[in-house]
Amino acid sequence: MDDNNIAENIKRIREKIAHAAAAAGRRESDIQLMAVTKTVGTQEILKAVSAGLRLLGENRVQELLTKYDVLHDAGAQIHLIGHLQSNKVSKVIGRAAMIQSVDSIPIAVEIDKKSAQAGLVTDILIEVNIAGEASKSGFSPEQTMEAVAEISGLRALRIMGMMTVPPICGSSAEIRKHFAAMRRLFVDISGKKIDNVNCNILSMGMSGDYVDAILEGSTMVRIGSAIFGPRQYDK
Repeated sequence: MDDNNIAENIKRIREKIAHAAAAAGRRESDIQLMAVTKTVGTQEILKAVSAGLRLLGENRVQELLTKYDVLHDAGAQIHLIGHLQSNKVSKVIGRAAMIQSVDSIPIAVEIDKKSAQAGLVTDILIEVNIAGEASKSGFSPEQTMEAVAEISGLRALRIMGMMTVPPICGSSAEIRKHFAAMRRLFVDISGKKIDNVNCNILSMGMSGDYVDAILEGSTMVRIGSAIFGPRQYDK
């Protein structure tokens, strides 16, 4: 995809974000736009960075590591948004600006351990499986409060909020129910004023549903195909 198309896509998405924010009585500046770069080549990503989009999300550890030096040197900030295995934690500490996919106590403990060994504090989001889908990772809504309380005691981590991937729904009204439930949980936990928990980020909404997510309170949307076009997978 050429530079102009990527820049135009970003411009169009930002306009939709602004309209959705206004409809929800919010400011456009309250919502961060992340470019999801799974399977996207470095040169294509740099076009988005040149268009002013410096918040990136990678699903795979190996892709993050491969692209890191070039993108970091270009001024981009990279979050890990995909599932993280414990044996790969040390590889992302100090490289991922945030790990959005903390989906279990053991992985939180391992991130804390490796961060402490590196003399760092790692920003994380708690991943919530808002619809309780067996095919997805994350804490159930019922588990989340207890998990946050336990993870907050790990001093080489800093909980910055929550992330979710809702189920594929047949209608906007259905998906908004899940986003609304996530927002209620986010507000509830934020209101507890737990030490070491800064509920500033509610990461929800992707290319097909980010407008609905913003209407229900998202503060960060993760957009891939609407910026870069359909994903290209190796055959």
